[in-house]
Amino acid sequence: MDVYEAVDGRRAVRAFSDEPVPQEVLERVLTAATRAPSSGNLQPWHAYVVAGEPLAELKRRATARALAGDPGDEREYPMYPAGLASPYMGRFAAAAAQRYEALGIERDDPDRPMKIAALNSEAFGAPLVLFCYLDRTMGPGQWADAGMYLQTVMLLLRAEGLHSCPQVMWTMYRKTVSQMVGADDELVLLCGVSVGFEKVGAPRLRTGRADMTETVKFIGL
Repeated sequence: MDVYEAVDGRRAVRAFSDEPVPQEVLERVLTAATRAPSSGNLQPWHAYVVAGEPLAELKRRATARALAGDPGDEREYPMYPAGLASPYMGRFAAAAAQRYEALGIERDDPDRPMKIAALNSEAFGAPLVLFCYLDRTMGPGQWADAGMYLQTVMLLLRAEGLHSCPQVMWTMYRKTVSQMVGADDELVLLCGVSVGFEKVGAPRLRTGRADMTETVKFIGL
């Protein structure tokens, strides 16, 4: 798979099979991902890869919180800025509508938030989740580094025939996650990334993207 195929094939999959991810494949991906860009070569990411019974227990605890209507732990950073304006709000709303439809959840369902949280806390059935943390002393530049690292990981996963789904939702249950993985208080959870093989026959969601001309200006060309 070339780079263009990996980029085009990467999407947030929300239905995984229970087929395990071979450890040698994962180690190959994460070894290659160490070459991700990093300003000053700080390499600020801390990754915890969870599978098997530890992941099953984490799913049980998080799902119990979701089904109980637990609003989650106090956020350490906002998922989105307040007061999203056009065109960002329009893109957000359109993608959300597609996701709800693909997941079979009616937009006006009063239990929608709880159902969505429960699906997320099950990692959509993924057999493996990578949790990415950063040291609290790091700034916006290092958060950008972590984003580039995770994108590199997700593209390499595609090259191996695997899919992924980045989930900021896990920050809602960050205390539960940190207890399970043993992350200390000096680290802040950026997100979890569910990893696995796509479930055969599951509805496929591919959200639209703004045309390149909407986000790019060529100067001097």
